[in-house]
Amino acid sequence: MDLKNYKIVGGAMSWISDPTLVAAMANAGALGVLATGAMDGPMLDLALKEIKQKTDRDFAVNLIGISPHYNELLKVCSDHKIKAIIIAATIPRRDKIAQVKAIGAKVLAFATSLKIAQDLIKNGIDAIILEGNEAGGHVGMISTSILIQDILFNLPDFPIFVAGGIGTPEMVKHCIAMGATGCQLGTRFVCSKESPMHEKTKQFYISQQARDTVVVGALNPIFSVIPVRVIKNKAVDDFYDRQRQAIKLLENEEISLLDAQMMIEHFWSGSLRRGVIEGDLEYGSLMAGQSISFVKGEETVHEIIDSMVSLI
Repeated sequence: MDLKNYKIVGGAMSWISDPTLVAAMANAGALGVLATGAMDGPMLDLALKEIKQKTDRDFAVNLIGISPHYNELLKVCSDHKIKAIIIAATIPRRDKIAQVKAIGAKVLAFATSLKIAQDLIKNGIDAIILEGNEAGGHVGMISTSILIQDILFNLPDFPIFVAGGIGTPEMVKHCIAMGATGCQLGTRFVCSKESPMHEKTKQFYISQQARDTVVVGALNPIFSVIPVRVIKNKAVDDFYDRQRQAIKLLENEEISLLDAQMMIEHFWSGSLRRGVIEGDLEYGSLMAGQSISFVKGEETVHEIIDSMVSLI
C-alpha cells in the first residue's frame, strides 16, 4: 500500500465508522478507517469480515493504543492482513510501531507538535496525521493552522495528512498545495447516506454551525481527561456533574484516582451511542468538528469524496 495515493482519509468515529461506511469510502477511492474503540477481538473479526464482503479495496483500522484489548485486536488485524493501522490516544513508542510493521501494515499516528512528529519519524512511523483543535471528538489544544506551520512546513518530504476543520474542496486543494499528502475528514461524513447515525440526529447536525460546538475538558488537573469537541446540549452539563461526583468520591477516599479517571472517561462511550445511534439529542453525546458548518444535507459517500477531490 502506498499511502501517498490517498487524498482523503476517513476519521475514525466511534459508532459511526462502521463496516458499511468504511467500505463505501474504500470503494470511492479514499482510505476508509474502522473505529475499534468499543471492540474486542471477536467483534473486530466480524467487522473486518463484513467490510471484505462489501469491498475488495484496502482500508485501515484505528487502534486505541491504551486499550486493554490492543494486542488481541492487533492479532486479528494480522490474521486479516490489514495494510494500514492508525494508533490513536497515545504517542506510540518504537517497539509498538515495529510490532505493527512486523505484521506487514503501514503505521500512522497523530502529532501535535514538530518534536512529536520528528520522534515518530525516528521511531519508524510511515505517515503522520496532524489534527487541529477544530476537529470533533477527542482533540488537542492547538489549531490546524498552527500545526500546519509547525509540522507540515518543516517536514515537506514526509507523508502528512491534515485534519481538523476541513470541509470544502478548496481547503483540501490548499492543504495539498502546501505540501500535505491529503486530508483526514470525519464530521463531513456523519450525515452521509451510508452513515449509521440516527435520522433525527442527522437532521439536527445539518442544522448546526461551527459556533454550536464546544470543547469540554477536565475540571481538575489531576485527571488526564482528553478534551472533547461536541455540540452543546445537556450531556455537557452531565459530563461536568460526573466529574464533580468523581472528585467528591476521590476526596472522601471512597474510590482510587484510577477509578475516578475511569468513571469520567466511560461517560462518553455510553452517551455517544445514545446520541448518534439512538437519537437522544438532549442527553446523548453529539461529537462534531467545526466543519459541521459545511454539512448541508445527506449525500452519498461517493458524492462527498468526489466533491472533496474535485479541485485537485
